[in-house]
Amino acid sequence: MKHKISDFFSECGILLRSLSPLAFSLFLLSVFAMNLLANKSLDIPLDWLALDCGIIVSWVAFLCMDVLTKHYGPKAATVVSAVAIVINLLACLILWLASLIPGTWGAFFDFGEQPVVNSALDSTFGGTWYVLLGSTVAFLASAVVNNFSNWGVGKLFKKNPNGFFAYACRTYLSTALGQFCDNLIFAFLVSYFFFGWTAVQCITCAATGMVAELLIEAVFSPIGYKICDVWKKRGVGREYFDYVAKKQG
Repeated sequence: MKHKISDFFSECGILLRSLSPLAFSLFLLSVFAMNLLANKSLDIPLDWLALDCGIIVSWVAFLCMDVLTKHYGPKAATVVSAVAIVINLLACLILWLASLIPGTWGAFFDFGEQPVVNSALDSTFGGTWYVLLGSTVAFLASAVVNNFSNWGVGKLFKKNPNGFFAYACRTYLSTALGQFCDNLIFAFLVSYFFFGWTAVQCITCAATGMVAELLIEAVFSPIGYKICDVWKKRGVGREYFDYVAKKQG
């Protein structure tokens, strides 16, 4: 058992060394921003529809996961997602500690002597346990759904599995499933109990959010496909692939 744990962490270390620094940084930033922006709801003049601002950047995280799954496989993409979650939790811890430090936010001077400004900003950046818990559980579950459904759809293409049509099909379906899962879990864990959303709003939020982010994914999927093609030609991640092949052999 100890040997298996050691092998797992060795594999994770090699995987992280084999990642594109730019892609990994973009993924981390999108996960952090997505969870922070989830604190703000969008004002929409429809009683049955509710969305939060996390929708602005959540598509970036799913685009990154699709690229990682296509190039490294679903297991590796899920490990990277778990690492991103841990780093996000550490970042949230830092913001929470900062919110406890006595001081004045810049916005305070724009509105004058209003202690509520400092209190509100401390609460937003310090976070609330239920938003952080809900977003963490939702993203982890959606990452597993997205990554393995992406891989599963890709296995169905026996002819030209590396073509754009195959890539588009696997990313569109996996993004739809993953985004719906992410939105639905977060909506029922957080928005339903703490923001006063109805069950109908939670479901419509999950569905409409999925559609909106899927449309964005469709626009940027050619970029994801191009990245995978460039990575393959340049041998990005060769150390990781060699390690896995040696381990399996």
